Amino acid sequence: MALGLLIEQTFNGLQLGMILFLMAIGVTLAFGVMNLINLAHGSMLMLGAYFIAAASAKTPSYLIAFVVAMAGIALVAALLEVTLIRPLYARGHLDQVLATFGISIALNELVIWIWGREAMFVSLPEALDGFVQIGSNIQYPVYRLAITSVAILAGLALFALLSRTRLGMRIRAGAEKGEMIGALGVNVRALFTAVFVISAMLAALGGVMLGPLLAVQSGMGDPLLILALAVVVIGGIGSLKGALVASLLVGLTDTFGRMVFPDLLGQLVGNIVANASVYILMALVIAIRPTGLFGKR
Repeated sequence: MALGLLIEQTFNGLQLGMILFLMAIGVTLAFGVMNLINLAHGSMLMLGAYFIAAASAKTPSYLIAFVVAMAGIALVAALLEVTLIRPLYARGHLDQVLATFGISIALNELVIWIWGREAMFVSLPEALDGFVQIGSNIQYPVYRLAITSVAILAGLALFALLSRTRLGMRIRAGAEKGEMIGALGVNVRALFTAVFVISAMLAALGGVMLGPLLAVQSGMGDPLLILALAVVVIGGIGSLKGALVASLLVGLTDTFGRMVFPDLLGQLVGNIVANASVYILMALVIAIRPTGLFGKR
């Protein structure tokens, strides 16, 4: 394998890993604080991509389109939590899985009803439309580096929010002793709404950044949600550190698996093994550590 190709694929794997990290920490937050299994989380990524596509078509400023898209996601997430998600907190996990799966299907059909079945496309921001020289013979897209940088900054901002602010203190307390903070006068309903909005915006941020790279279409977030759930299992449910480490592992495993296995095993068998590589990794981790890499019993 050429060194240039190895470096390029490593960057691609890290980029995929950071997108999965944005989704995985949203899943982890919702489960850790609200004990909610949310299969509609991938739809937030899809809505983020649709919102940036629609907003960028109306304004020449990508920054304005970005702000409008994220504000729209926050509003939709808040309405969704108040009307459909909130009654699920008192239900079992099976009910939550079935209900949020239904919400995901409904949202997939809703975007078709609003924007049609044809895929939408987002132009790259002019400031990020170029390449950066890595080494002597590698040109890597600036936008892909920007995706990784933004995801890292979002992770650091979330860490600062959880560890340095009063809201973060309440979120951490809610994850440990939800009934206790309610008894102390904290508005638990408002706290849950805030957590759901934050988790939705993290997923939507991934969709906003993927908009210029992928065709924006119904259901585009579902495959990434499946990988994000694998990340949560590998890293350990409720562990943000585990989500970060597992995201990078999954991103690199998926990227290199799709490149290496078809060459080693042939196209047919190699593609099958490549598609299953993440789940093979998950099975190995569970066999060795049933709680995940950083999970607690």
